[in-house]
Amino acid sequence: MHEDYSDEDRNSLRFVGQKIYSVQTCRLFYTTYDLQRESDTINPRTHPDIMLRSPETDEGAEPYWYARVIGIYHANVWAERTDIPGAGSVRRMEFLWVRWFGKEPQYISGSRAARLPKVGFVESTDEFAFSFVDPANVVRGCHLIPAFHEGRTVDLLPVPRSASRCFNPGEDDDWLNFYVNM
Repeated sequence: MHEDYSDEDRNSLRFVGQKIYSVQTCRLFYTTYDLQRESDTINPRTHPDIMLRSPETDEGAEPYWYARVIGIYHANVWAERTDIPGAGSVRRMEFLWVRWFGKEPQYISGSRAARLPKVGFVESTDEFAFSFVDPANVVRGCHLIPAFHEGRTVDLLPVPRSASRCFNPGEDDDWLNFYVNM
């Protein structure tokens, strides 16, 4: 995903007025199994977890990626390069700042194993532990259940009082793992 854009691509965007606006919520619309239109409201303080379709197409690859929304933003941008769609005009761009979850290695889940999928935060030292996501790529919000029996850790993000803990601002550590509620 990150290699889709070169440094030249990223450097060709300009924030109009050098401003980025922070908002409290993001509404995501989706179609239910019975073809009804529904929505999820994402809020970093109350309902921060989202799921995205995985770009991996290999047999056995996880169909979804999971992330925790830290911030919701929008900005007016102008593209400098003429080969970018919409270049020469100001467009509103919305984006989510997220902390990624990764699949728990060696854990088998699914209906055959009668176990919910299990994820955990990617270590903060990983260069892709945090990134930005286009809300249009989000499938919907999701419900992650802490794996209480596995406890908590500071090893994944050893910084106390981090902005990435806005869901639980008074905590200095994270749950080691979460179950993905189906």
